[in-house]
Amino acid sequence: MVEEKSDEKLGLYLKKMLKEHSLSMRKLSELTDIDTATISRIINGKRKANPAHLQKFAEHLNVPISELFVVAGYSNEYEGLQQSDILKSVESIQNILEFSNLIDNQFSIDSVERQLANYEQYAQTEEGKGNILNSFGEKLKKIGSIGPFISQLKDLFEKFRLNKGTSRELAIIGSALIYFIVSVDVVPDYIFPIGYIDDAMAIQLVTKLLTIK
Repeated sequence: MVEEKSDEKLGLYLKKMLKEHSLSMRKLSELTDIDTATISRIINGKRKANPAHLQKFAEHLNVPISELFVVAGYSNEYEGLQQSDILKSVESIQNILEFSNLIDNQFSIDSVERQLANYEQYAQTEEGKGNILNSFGEKLKKIGSIGPFISQLKDLFEKFRLNKGTSRELAIIGSALIYFIVSVDVVPDYIFPIGYIDDAMAIQLVTKLLTIK
């Protein structure tokens, strides 16, 4: 049996989603600002959808972006990356970011640390706490609960939700959760899973802070 190509799988998947949402390719074009001819070529397996296309499809067809990346075959390109020991330190994470050429030259670990410090203050406010408790689940749903350090994020969220820790520890934990929730990442989230490596860096930095006595 001949294995179905990724482009063909995506085309079938998109046809199914269009039918479920009672949408035509022309209507999807209007919603996404992607040319109708481009959508037609993607659906018919004549053109590979790029990450920006997938991001727009996910938003307007109400499906997790990670699901579309799997169907489109992008996940295979980074399969080893998600499980690799290369993600175990902030230094190696920055090396990946620099090697990927997906960020500007001004990005640094310091920039993430500064952002986390700002979020610490916000996480201690009632508005910040409410944002974390109300928005964390939605962000996980949006990405399909897949990505580097998602399990660590879930653990941190439970500690924050149950108020397990000192006020200082909860502020640090909250900063990582806010960083994950707020879409100000240095790498676009739709570049999956590379787009979540800076979130992973934030988690590692926070983990180090929590281990300092």
